[in-house]
Amino acid sequence: MTVKVELQKIGILGLQLMWHFLHLILSSFYFVVGIATTLESYLISCGLLRKYNRLSIEIVKYLAIVVDSDEAYNTLKIIELLQWLASLGIRSICLYDVEGVLKQSKEIILKKVNNASVFQDITLEFISISDGKEAVAKAANFLLENKFRKTNMSEDHRRRFSESQMTEALKAVGCGGPDPDLMLVYGPIRCHLGFPAWRIPYTEILHMGPLKSMKYGSLVKAIYKFTMVRQNYGK
Repeated sequence: MTVKVELQKIGILGLQLMWHFLHLILSSFYFVVGIATTLESYLISCGLLRKYNRLSIEIVKYLAIVVDSDEAYNTLKIIELLQWLASLGIRSICLYDVEGVLKQSKEIILKKVNNASVFQDITLEFISISDGKEAVAKAANFLLENKFRKTNMSEDHRRRFSESQMTEALKAVGCGGPDPDLMLVYGPIRCHLGFPAWRIPYTEILHMGPLKSMKYGSLVKAIYKFTMVRQNYGK
């Protein structure tokens, strides 16, 4: 009995050692990747990697910035990011977070934008998840009042909204909005965080990591990669 218990302890100890060993390997790997990314970002910022100096920025006609709501309180970082984008030549930007923190900081951000020459001719849109819900509700009411009640459709068909009908209704109530060519997500989660789905059917989505760790070189690299990809749009 004692021998069996000792073997179990040895087995558990072996598993723990293996876990710590794997954890060490992964930690070392990500540490090296982090250093390489930081170095590359620095080289891009200094203009030493020449291919990143030639951005076809005109391809990015509308850019969406999605920020985790907890990080959206960092207004200084948001303004710095906007300064970088404006200096690159991007003129139309949508700022989004789930809880509407950026919308609450709209006046502060716009005041800074209006006082800086680098933001000349820049257009900013502020939205949150509530805008998406409100838009869907308006579109549904529009369809109900202007489409289904004026036709002889059965009650069962009236409850079905096609994608094309919803798209037309959203535009009719003024909630369509331009489709972003590129979306940059800042935060711990790799998703669009509830950004209105009907506006991103062909949008390229890139995760940029935490806002507090954002780097100019990484931003340039992300935009460069997007502009270099051949884009095929379905019909």
